[in-house]
Amino acid sequence: MSLLRTIHDVPVLMCPADGPPVAGESDALDLIGEAGYLGASWVVLPVERLDESFFRLRTRVAGDIVQKFVNYRMGLAVVGDISRHTDASEALRDFVRECDRGRQTWFPADTAELEARLAG
Repeated sequence: MSLLRTIHDVPVLMCPADGPPVAGESDALDLIGEAGYLGASWVVLPVERLDESFFRLRTRVAGDIVQKFVNYRMGLAVVGDISRHTDASEALRDFVRECDRGRQTWFPADTAELEARLAG
Protein backbone atom coordinates (compact mmCIF):
# COMPACT_ATOMS: atom_id res chain seq x y z
CA MET A 1 0.00 0.00 0.00
CA SER A 2 1.31 3.42 -0.94
CA LEU A 3 2.04 5.96 1.75
CA LEU A 4 1.78 9.74 1.60
CA ARG A 5 4.82 11.38 3.16
CA THR A 6 5.99 14.97 3.33
CA ILE A 7 9.67 15.57 2.53
CA HIS A 8 10.84 19.19 2.93
CA ASP A 9 7.26 20.45 2.58
CA VAL A 10 6.74 18.40 -0.58
CA PRO A 11 3.89 15.84 -0.49
CA VAL A 12 5.24 12.57 -1.88
CA LEU A 13 3.49 9.29 -2.66
CA MET A 14 5.86 6.51 -1.57
CA CYS A 15 5.09 3.35 -3.54
CA PRO A 16 6.06 -0.02 -2.05
CA ALA A 17 8.62 -2.16 -3.86
CA ASP A 18 6.32 -5.16 -3.87
CA GLY A 19 3.40 -3.55 -5.70
CA PRO A 20 2.16 -4.31 -9.21
CA PRO A 21 4.61 -3.74 -12.06
CA VAL A 22 4.54 -0.48 -13.96
CA ALA A 23 4.72 -1.44 -17.61
CA GLY A 24 2.95 1.30 -19.54
CA GLU A 25 0.85 4.41 -19.73
CA SER A 26 -2.20 2.98 -17.97
CA ASP A 27 -0.07 1.94 -14.99
CA ALA A 28 1.43 5.44 -14.90
CA LEU A 29 -2.05 6.97 -14.99
CA ASP A 30 -3.09 4.79 -12.04
CA LEU A 31 -0.16 6.13 -9.99
CA ILE A 32 -0.80 9.71 -11.09
CA GLY A 33 -4.47 9.37 -10.15
CA GLU A 34 -3.68 7.95 -6.73
CA ALA A 35 -1.06 10.62 -6.08
CA GLY A 36 -3.39 13.41 -7.19
CA TYR A 37 -6.24 12.08 -5.06
CA LEU A 38 -3.97 12.06 -2.00
CA GLY A 39 -2.56 15.51 -2.75
CA ALA A 40 0.97 14.40 -3.65
CA SER A 41 3.10 16.33 -6.11
CA TRP A 42 5.70 13.56 -6.53
CA VAL A 43 5.53 9.78 -6.96
CA VAL A 44 8.45 7.76 -5.61
CA LEU A 45 8.64 4.50 -7.50
CA PRO A 46 11.13 1.80 -6.53
CA VAL A 47 13.07 0.56 -9.54
CA GLU A 48 11.86 -2.99 -8.80
CA ARG A 49 8.36 -1.96 -9.87
CA LEU A 50 9.39 -1.08 -13.42
CA ASP A 51 8.93 -3.62 -16.16
CA GLU A 52 12.19 -4.55 -17.92
CA SER A 53 10.87 -2.93 -21.11
CA PHE A 54 11.21 0.48 -19.39
CA PHE A 55 14.99 0.16 -19.60
CA ARG A 56 15.03 -0.63 -23.34
CA LEU A 57 14.38 2.80 -24.85
CA ARG A 58 13.45 1.40 -28.27
CA THR A 59 10.24 0.05 -26.68
CA ARG A 60 9.20 3.68 -25.91
CA VAL A 61 7.84 2.55 -22.51
CA ALA A 62 10.10 4.91 -20.56
CA GLY A 63 9.23 7.85 -22.77
CA ASP A 64 5.50 7.12 -22.60
CA ILE A 65 5.53 6.81 -18.81
CA VAL A 66 7.66 9.91 -18.27
CA GLN A 67 5.48 11.88 -20.70
CA LYS A 68 2.33 11.02 -18.73
CA PHE A 69 3.93 12.41 -15.57
CA VAL A 70 4.99 15.56 -17.45
CA ASN A 71 1.49 16.01 -18.91
CA TYR A 72 -0.08 15.85 -15.45
CA ARG A 73 2.66 18.01 -13.87
CA MET A 74 3.50 15.24 -11.41
CA GLY A 75 7.09 14.56 -10.38
CA LEU A 76 8.46 11.04 -10.78
CA ALA A 77 11.41 9.69 -8.83
CA VAL A 78 12.59 6.20 -9.80
CA VAL A 79 14.55 5.16 -6.72
CA GLY A 80 17.15 2.43 -6.75
CA ASP A 81 20.21 1.09 -8.52
CA ILE A 82 19.79 1.10 -12.29
CA SER A 83 23.51 0.78 -13.07
CA ARG A 84 23.00 -2.68 -14.60
CA HIS A 85 20.79 -1.05 -17.21
CA THR A 86 22.77 2.17 -17.75
CA ASP A 87 26.05 0.23 -18.04
CA ALA A 88 24.50 -1.74 -20.92
CA SER A 89 22.98 1.21 -22.79
CA GLU A 90 24.55 4.55 -23.65
CA ALA A 91 21.16 5.83 -24.80
CA LEU A 92 19.58 5.00 -21.45
CA ARG A 93 22.52 6.57 -19.63
CA ASP A 94 21.94 9.78 -21.64
CA PHE A 95 18.19 9.66 -20.97
CA VAL A 96 18.75 9.32 -17.21
CA ARG A 97 21.34 12.11 -17.20
CA GLU A 98 18.93 14.45 -19.02
CA CYS A 99 16.07 13.58 -16.69
CA ASP A 100 18.24 14.18 -13.63
CA ARG A 101 19.11 17.66 -14.91
CA GLY A 102 15.45 18.62 -14.95
CA ARG A 103 12.86 19.24 -12.27
CA GLN A 104 10.26 16.61 -13.18
CA THR A 105 11.84 13.15 -13.41
CA TRP A 106 14.77 11.92 -11.33
CA PHE A 107 16.63 8.66 -10.86
CA PRO A 108 18.06 8.91 -7.32
CA ALA A 109 20.02 5.94 -5.99
CA ASP A 110 18.14 5.99 -2.67
CA THR A 111 15.66 8.00 -0.62
CA ALA A 112 18.47 10.00 1.03
CA GLU A 113 19.50 11.32 -2.39
CA LEU A 114 15.85 12.10 -3.17
CA GLU A 115 15.45 13.97 0.13
CA ALA A 116 18.55 16.04 -0.65
CA ARG A 117 17.20 16.94 -4.08
CA LEU A 118 13.81 17.91 -2.70
CA ALA A 119 15.50 20.10 -0.09
CA GLY A 120 17.33 22.15 -2.62
